[in-house]
Amino acid sequence: MPTQHSRPAPLGDMAHFTPSPARPVRVRARSMAADTHFEPHEHGWAQLAYCASGLLQVTAAHRRGSADEMTYIIPPSRAVWIAPGARHHVSVIEAAEFRTLYIAAQALPADWQDCRMLRVTPLLRELVGALEALPPQRSPDAREQWLTQLVLDELTRADTQALGVPLPHPELGDKRLRALCEAVLRGPTRQGMLSAWAAEVGASERTMARLFREELGMNYQQWRQQVLLAHALPLLARGLPVGQVAALSGYASESAFSAMFKAAMGQPPGRFQRHSHRQAGQA
Repeated sequence: MPTQHSRPAPLGDMAHFTPSPARPVRVRARSMAADTHFEPHEHGWAQLAYCASGLLQVTAAHRRGSADEMTYIIPPSRAVWIAPGARHHVSVIEAAEFRTLYIAAQALPADWQDCRMLRVTPLLRELVGALEALPPQRSPDAREQWLTQLVLDELTRADTQALGVPLPHPELGDKRLRALCEAVLRGPTRQGMLSAWAAEVGASERTMARLFREELGMNYQQWRQQVLLAHALPLLARGLPVGQVAALSGYASESAFSAMFKAAMGQPPGRFQRHSHRQAGQA
């Protein structure tokens, strides 16, 4: 989430990138400096946000009109699907080659109304690059149409991963819970006990435990595990040794971290890391 030192970036002229029935997928490429962000906004179309390099943080409402928010930390091997009309904002953690796909709401299945994290396959990455490289033209030619259909097909086949970090609503949610969640996101390994975090926001541990259940639908430990995963993924994607990532994530042993990671991700951290490196090399 934006800090007091981050710089807002203009959304710019959207007319050239607005999807339409004739062009249901539009690609926008931007180089973004670290510590810049886009203010909260929404579109009438869907959006796929990822970076060819760098690191992003995306916070989005669960769906159009939703009171719930999710925060995602996005390394180059992952992307966030933002549903049509879902309010969202993007922060650049590390200088990024930002890639955005704007997709007409009617171009994908009707049940794609929730935000989610997707795995960016090598094929999807190449298809986006091919669309981006097309010369400007008044109407789509056969190549653009074929590339567009392949992008949409690849999106429907992409693996979904439940790696978002839920947040209470910024206006309707409990302010103490929101402050606690934001503090943990800024320093996920600074301390682990709910009692210590609760004291910082002037509430009892019991009160905060109840608020986690009522507003986020999970207990504090379950929520914090999501935060630690979001913290660990980009470290692994950068190539840090698994043992070092475990230590930086607050784990006393590499084996304990690896067990948590495999249970959540379905693969050990070393395999995730090798796959991320292959994809980064193809960017």
